[in-house]
Amino acid sequence: MKRFTEAERFSSRLRELRERAEYSYETLAQKTGVSRSSLHRYCAGASVPPDYGLAHRIGVACGATPTELRELHRLWALADTERNEESPESPESTESTESTESTESRESVTDAEEASPAPVPAPELVPVPAPVPEVVPVPVPVPVPASASASASEDGGEKTPDEEAAARGPNRRRLAVMAAVTALVLSLTAWGLVSTFSPTATDNAPTDGRPLFTDACGPVVSMGQNDACVREVQLRLHEHGARIGVDGSFGPETLRRVTAFQVLTGLVPNGVVGAPTKKALYESPVRMETWAPERVRNRVREVFAEVPDDAVAIADCQSFLDPLHILPNTNGTRNWGVFQISDARLAELGGTPRQALDPEWNIQAARKLWSRDRDFGDWPHCERALRPSAKPRS
Repeated sequence: MKRFTEAERFSSRLRELRERAEYSYETLAQKTGVSRSSLHRYCAGASVPPDYGLAHRIGVACGATPTELRELHRLWALADTERNEESPESPESTESTESTESTESRESVTDAEEASPAPVPAPELVPVPAPVPEVVPVPVPVPVPASASASASEDGGEKTPDEEAAARGPNRRRLAVMAAVTALVLSLTAWGLVSTFSPTATDNAPTDGRPLFTDACGPVVSMGQNDACVREVQLRLHEHGARIGVDGSFGPETLRRVTAFQVLTGLVPNGVVGAPTKKALYESPVRMETWAPERVRNRVREVFAEVPDDAVAIADCQSFLDPLHILPNTNGTRNWGVFQISDARLAELGGTPRQALDPEWNIQAARKLWSRDRDFGDWPHCERALRPSAKPRS
């Protein structure tokens, strides 16, 4: 199996966290709900978790700090991107295949496989330079030999030394001019070939004005980065109408806005700015303008007419009245929108993440959940904060 640099870095960090926590694979499997074989593959660098939620769950179980979790997210994003570039298979199909194959079947090799020759890599295509234009030689006057320089003059007499020097002067000047012209033609031809087939500093320049696609930004921009590439992502999100600070730091706010942008553009909402997201940031017409907090507050009070103050307090506790608020959970699921509708509740209601980011849909969905028992048991933490004596619904 080919080893990938980014996968090795990611697996090395997982091993460090597990060893620091002094957990066996069996113990870690019990704490995370991830199979022991999968944990072993992730820590050995044999495979990469198909979703960051799995890596996050492992990190939390091993006592990773918030800073370490951000770094783990960045390493997973790089390893995931590297895996997708190297293999045409989707992460889900790869993970499924690995989980169903037995160790014996993976290690066994059939007679036919042993007899078949190894695949021959396709020959590298080398650009063939255009034929060099033939330089037509320019007739150059041949200097007169010294023995013939004493040719007869018009009156039949020999030329004097002064007359001979005067006759040679124009020939020498013509020779110098012809030599200079020939050298210039050859130089221009060579320079044209070099400039056509040799890489120059301008080949890698961002000629289309898209800095995220330059080598300086790498294949992905992700959680934990602090640089000009993050600032470019934030600027592009701001141009799409997102409310976001432009400080060059990829923190939780940027993660939420990137994920929301991916949902709105129909991309995989992984919170990582890879090639598809970069392209969409520059080309997608999607707008991220949404309701202001005051409008959200007023609408919540209208929909929850029986308990307007409590409903506003719950929404404020859940999302700060931000319709595009997205919160990842340690088990890989997420909560969406004003009332932070969970993936499980979203499935029950027949909704989608995109619908959950629509403030009107989200508020109405929360009303349906509240109407079941006419309480806020679906939001136990905020309900306890609202009424400390209240006990969460089992």
